[in-house]
Amino acid sequence: MKKNIVLIILLVASFTVNGQNFDSTVEKLIEENIDEIIELRHWFHQNAELSNREFKTAERIKNELIKIGYKPNIGIAKTGVVAILNEGKQGPVVGLRADIDGLPIKERVDIPWASKMTGVYNGEEVPVMHACGHDMHTAILLATAKILYELKDQIPGQVKFIFQPAEEGAPVGEEGGAELMVKEGVLKNPDVDAIFGLHIAAQLPMNKVYYKPRGFYASSSRFTIKVIGTQAHGGTPWLAVDPIIITAQIINSIQTIISRESELTKEPAVISFGKVEGGNRFNIIPNEVNLVGTIRSLDYGMRDYIKKRIIELSEGIAESYGGKAIVEIDDGADITYNDPEIMDRMLPSLKKSAGNENVILSNAKTLAEDYAYYLNEIPGFLFELGGYNTNEEREAPAHHTPDFFIDDSSMLLGVKVMTNLALDFLKSE
Repeated sequence: MKKNIVLIILLVASFTVNGQNFDSTVEKLIEENIDEIIELRHWFHQNAELSNREFKTAERIKNELIKIGYKPNIGIAKTGVVAILNEGKQGPVVGLRADIDGLPIKERVDIPWASKMTGVYNGEEVPVMHACGHDMHTAILLATAKILYELKDQIPGQVKFIFQPAEEGAPVGEEGGAELMVKEGVLKNPDVDAIFGLHIAAQLPMNKVYYKPRGFYASSSRFTIKVIGTQAHGGTPWLAVDPIIITAQIINSIQTIISRESELTKEPAVISFGKVEGGNRFNIIPNEVNLVGTIRSLDYGMRDYIKKRIIELSEGIAESYGGKAIVEIDDGADITYNDPEIMDRMLPSLKKSAGNENVILSNAKTLAEDYAYYLNEIPGFLFELGGYNTNEEREAPAHHTPDFFIDDSSMLLGVKVMTNLALDFLKSE
């Protein structure tokens, strides 16, 4: 009996020492590669590309993976790239994901590596920048892939690195993003047991991690409303059915769905209009006006009710003025549902990486992420990584704006967390 107890004590001590050595090795590898991580991030930022058009980005990802020693698969979900560590090795499989696309926004930040890229969006040439941090996500995952490759012989299982295009939404008429990746089998061969992903948060302080079990990010639906009236001269408005007046009434009334009809104490919900377009001359009342907007909700029942009311109000108001409204609503991302069991299980890994005091329970967000499609299939979670350097004088800009900026230094913790999540999950299976 005494011999067995001594043996157990020795085994525990050995495991502890090995674990500490493992952690210090990870730290050392991150420090050794920091300059390369930053260079990669700057390159991706300078070469931002729109959804389903990330050709240069995918090529650079592929080449970097090959340089490390991987044999990446390309062209998944159009421009996605996937690589597997320890392919064919027995044991659990963990997935790590990064999104790679930019946005049709002109950069206003005064940095040497600002984007000068352009692309075609809705038939128009537009400037393109990384205004949501996907350049950083990509660089973090490449660095994680490199570090784990160095440790591959000590890893009991496989790691699938998923570089996903079109998180911001595929162009109209095209498939894309996480939904298409899942459809094309990215979670199969080998079957992924759990998946982890991060999203940088430009307005949250760096060196902190934010998490939330269950509903974290909202569902996203895109709606269009075509308001049809009767055109006339601006000097004789009585001869018109004015679609601009109808549109104004529709916009104001739709906002009351949130302020007066939605049970916001249950879950948050948002309706936002992103585009109102109509007319071409100061003295002509146009024939039609087109609206585009988004619905965000953390409850599917609330989402369905909001959709129904948008249709009812738009059609009813237009008809009451003698016009017509045609409404189309397409569901985008589902609710990003973080599996509470696996989140609880991996919480020590987050705390080990960032420190107990820097791992913060978050509120739900009305942002949306197509990462939800992976979580619909397998357990996992998405967490936020703070990206705002509070020591700088510059203000923390919002995502999807021309002034979007993230401090390079925030990537260090991102690499550490993603590396530790993969290692700790595989060792605990």
